[in-house]
Amino acid sequence: MTYDERRVAGEKRAPSSSFLKPAVTAALIGFSGTSMLAPTPAAAQSYAFSSVQIEGLNAIEASTVMSYLGFGRGETVSAAELNDAYKRLAGSGLFADVTVVPRGSTLVVKVQEFPLISRINIEGNRRLKDDQLLAMLQSKPRYVYNPEVAAQDAETIAQAYADQGRLAATVKPVIIRRPNNRVDLVFEVSEGKNSEIERLNFTGNRAFSDSRLRRVIASKQAGLLRFLISADTFDPARVEFDKKLLKDFYASRGYIDMDVVAVTSRVTPQQDGYFVSYEIREGQKFSFGQLDAVSEVEGIDAAAFRSMINLRPGTAYNPALVDRVSQRMEKRLGDMGYDFVRVDPRITRNDRDGTLDITFAIVKGPRVVVERIDIEGNTTTLDRVVRQQFTTVEGDPFNPREIRAAAERIRALGYFSNVDVQSRQGTAPDNVIIDVNVEEQGTGSFAIGGTYALGLGIGLSASFSDTNFLGRGQYFSLRASAGVGVRNYSFAFAEPFLFGQDLRLGINANYNTTSWQSGLFDTWSANLQPSLEFPASETLRLRGYAGVSGANIMNYTGGSRTMLAEQARGRQIGGLVGAGFSYDSRRTGLDSSTFYVGRGAVEVGGLGADGQYVKATGLVNVTSLVFHETVTLSATVEGGAIQPVAGAGTRITDRFMMSPDQVLGFAPYGMGPRDRAGVALGGNYYAAGRLEAKFPLGLPEEYGINGGLFAMAGSVWGLDSSPAWVDDTMHLRASVGAAIHWDTPIGPLRFSYAFPVMKQSSDVVQNFGLSLSTSF
Repeated sequence: MTYDERRVAGEKRAPSSSFLKPAVTAALIGFSGTSMLAPTPAAAQSYAFSSVQIEGLNAIEASTVMSYLGFGRGETVSAAELNDAYKRLAGSGLFADVTVVPRGSTLVVKVQEFPLISRINIEGNRRLKDDQLLAMLQSKPRYVYNPEVAAQDAETIAQAYADQGRLAATVKPVIIRRPNNRVDLVFEVSEGKNSEIERLNFTGNRAFSDSRLRRVIASKQAGLLRFLISADTFDPARVEFDKKLLKDFYASRGYIDMDVVAVTSRVTPQQDGYFVSYEIREGQKFSFGQLDAVSEVEGIDAAAFRSMINLRPGTAYNPALVDRVSQRMEKRLGDMGYDFVRVDPRITRNDRDGTLDITFAIVKGPRVVVERIDIEGNTTTLDRVVRQQFTTVEGDPFNPREIRAAAERIRALGYFSNVDVQSRQGTAPDNVIIDVNVEEQGTGSFAIGGTYALGLGIGLSASFSDTNFLGRGQYFSLRASAGVGVRNYSFAFAEPFLFGQDLRLGINANYNTTSWQSGLFDTWSANLQPSLEFPASETLRLRGYAGVSGANIMNYTGGSRTMLAEQARGRQIGGLVGAGFSYDSRRTGLDSSTFYVGRGAVEVGGLGADGQYVKATGLVNVTSLVFHETVTLSATVEGGAIQPVAGAGTRITDRFMMSPDQVLGFAPYGMGPRDRAGVALGGNYYAAGRLEAKFPLGLPEEYGINGGLFAMAGSVWGLDSSPAWVDDTMHLRASVGAAIHWDTPIGPLRFSYAFPVMKQSSDVVQNFGLSLSTSF
């Protein structure tokens, strides 16, 4: 535990300004028995010393002492100047004691040096490593030891522990004397226990429950698995951030006057944690009132912009929505050539009816341009990764609203723990420089995990991923997993800004082997699929892809003629092309109580194999928070179809199979067409619908346990051609049930009981369901 800094041979180190702390707070300088701190008129005379005698030097050079005195031999100095020279020398931090005594024409300077630090040790530290702590210290090996600096270093180490929630940590600096006026400096650390938040309370909140507000803030209440959670440690900086999160949450729901009046923290009686309470003043809730647009710029007709106001009177006021309307208007103005025209939302408050009338005024803005964008703090991430988040470049008109939006996009990347974007005047009055300061955080992860599901057994997985691969903003992932009869290997790479544009290049590859249905047969499949994705709007993205896929059916041990025929076709490798879309209303970045997700794809595959097909899939989901946002309601509809267009038709590896997650209450491959041997053949068509509710059970919030109710329905049906004894017609299956959801730090757990209310005699029922996904 030693920090050892080796100096270059012959190097001379000047005294560091870091050590210029007063070593002696009061001293008496005697010359002929007279104190310079209280000079007599006789002492007010001037002095000229032909020599300066310095006593007590060991490691420090005489020239260093002379530099602090500030005068040379033969120079005339007054008593006041001599007193100032003493103060400089005593305040240098180099000496434990200093005396300055005039003796005739000789000035005698007596000093007692602080010892030199030989090495620095830190003892008792387990949570923080030596290299982390040593980098924080002002004291250094081969520097002069200064007790005040050592005490400051001890406080620095204690604060580092406090930042991690260990407020009880204590640090004691100790010196061990060595020969030749050297010492070893030892910091004895007692880390203490984590100071956790035992209880989070809110007062003054009427619109939203404590439970809902706890989900908003970054601080968390210590729960069952407190040893796995870091957010439940008491951190004053995190609590301060909580205030901003609460204000943003309320503002997005119409409470524009909301304020966090006070945050109080109280130590528990056991002195091992904190009770934290947020005092809130909600204020009145406001809705959008009358909405209009006006133009104060000649040649611009406001009527053309009124259609861009996609806000609805009567809905809760949200400042982010107002800002987005202003952004869209300013973008259209820029496209029309009005570079220095801005949109000013003017708000009229109507307290009586709780509405805000908003007029989007088109006005002339200042003619200010962006001189340059300076980026600091990105030690790994390339500058271009940050610059890509700006739609503004050097020479463009300065738009504060766009700069704020760019700052939010940089934060949303997840590459930085802190992002600060500020503007300042450039080299000319009409120029602005944008300063971007970031603090990087880890973006790579290596995970070893496990999965469990009834009917599928236990699985293990290992993966490596990095969302900012090599600092280029690229995504890279390798994953391998294995379960009962299943092996999966996958690779993924994505470049989100191909050619500097919002064009995402993706490359995905996977190889899977499966032993199906109690070992009746084995399969393997492989896929290589490059893709390009681009935005069609703020919430809609389009995707095109092409690639090659292959599959084979082997080792069939049953007597099904259908399966024997499919196995006889052997290995099939063919090309594929497809296109798809994804819609997500959350991409706006707005905090909404209702959001919509949709995705779909159409694919032509089997090109060059013995059977070509066209496949289409789609999914739509609506999720809404109701009852003061304590209950989550979700509705999902999904479906798919595959049709052979040439060749030998589809195989079991191409067709759809229903999983328990799609319709609870049925085992894997538990529904759909089957042959005489009971083999699930899958289907060319599938459809499923789910209604789910998730709600609190009244348990403490920190447990992360919620209840759930669900109703699900679906079916798999249809084959290219089937014998008379295979029923491939559409039969609807349905189930209802309840679930317990546990949001654990190591993954989400769901325990469910489903009761099928509609099923077929050949279906395989699975009432109980248990699933756990984890990374640790």
